[in-house]
Amino acid sequence: MGTAIDGTDNERLWGGTVLALLVALVGGALAFPKRVYDGFIWHYFWGPVLADAKSAQCAVRSGGSTRYLYDAAACRAAAEPVAVPGYTLVSEVGYAVTMLLALVGVVFLLRRLGIGQDRALFYSLFPYMLFGGALRVVEDANDAVPQGVESAVPFPWNTLIISPVIYFTMFALTLVALLVSVELDEHDVVGDYGRPLAGIGTALLVGSLGYLTLLAFTTDYVSFYPQITVIVLVGATLVTAVVWWALERYAPYINAGTRRMGLVVIWAHAVDGVANVVGIDWARELGLPADLVPKHPVNRALIGVGEQFPQPVVDLIGTAWPFLLVKIVAAVFVVWVFDEEIFEESPRYAILLMVAIVAVGLGPGTRDMLRATFGI
Repeated sequence: MGTAIDGTDNERLWGGTVLALLVALVGGALAFPKRVYDGFIWHYFWGPVLADAKSAQCAVRSGGSTRYLYDAAACRAAAEPVAVPGYTLVSEVGYAVTMLLALVGVVFLLRRLGIGQDRALFYSLFPYMLFGGALRVVEDANDAVPQGVESAVPFPWNTLIISPVIYFTMFALTLVALLVSVELDEHDVVGDYGRPLAGIGTALLVGSLGYLTLLAFTTDYVSFYPQITVIVLVGATLVTAVVWWALERYAPYINAGTRRMGLVVIWAHAVDGVANVVGIDWARELGLPADLVPKHPVNRALIGVGEQFPQPVVDLIGTAWPFLLVKIVAAVFVVWVFDEEIFEESPRYAILLMVAIVAVGLGPGTRDMLRATFGI
């Protein structure tokens, strides 16, 4: 009884926190539109999405309206607030806080549904982590549509599959799939909710990959470089195998809590790291017309570290390898932090955090790999 009351109190605390943040943002935007909406919400969060959706160099907010510029020099000369596609440190902190609040809310939902204590949920959600990256590439293909050709996802609907809005879209799709699967389980249509949940995610992934493949063979603005996917997946698997062997051989206590989920965590971030190395340093050598450009501040900063090495080293191993190194070290650190005690005391929190950790590696990694594979 005491535990149930504590749980209800925690849910109320979470609900109150979310409500207070919404009131602060909405109230601030209404009371101080230039400072709160234009200077913060639009500048760091909504403006970059609009600029990306319009394939513009930047979006400029002035007099309560938004205009789009397609020339980099004009963007540099424009008066603030100016938003460019991509991320900033401010927006990434905001997204991290939003993700943590969402995770806590999902834990409360899973507890009310009576699921999520075992590791089956983690593996059932794995297809969605790949689907999120593939869906983002569908929007990248949408951006590549030449003038005069109607895009499959016109503005403003394409904002639903642009970061960070795509995270909310993915959350909604996954939540609907989860509720449908639980209903099927409760009415004895299926043996357990995990299979239909994984099946829906797999169907969505196959559908998005099929659409991209269709574009590659029926249009001039999407190409097909399957060697990229092969090299990224083989490279990531080899890196993971070496790291896993070293952990099992010299420090097996690190993976005592996560067990096989730890292997998935390391592989997911290895995919992200290898996809960056291949796309940024070796895309031309593998047949693409140009190397990819990093969009995240952290990626750019770590590539800057790689650029500090002598030119012969850069010519030999490129500049993106520090990103791969940091991803692997961070993944191993996470695996070590999630020990057996965490899974015993708070299994739902632990499993959902594992899902989130894999998603932030496999989502962008899959996107970078598929962008290069389809030459977008």
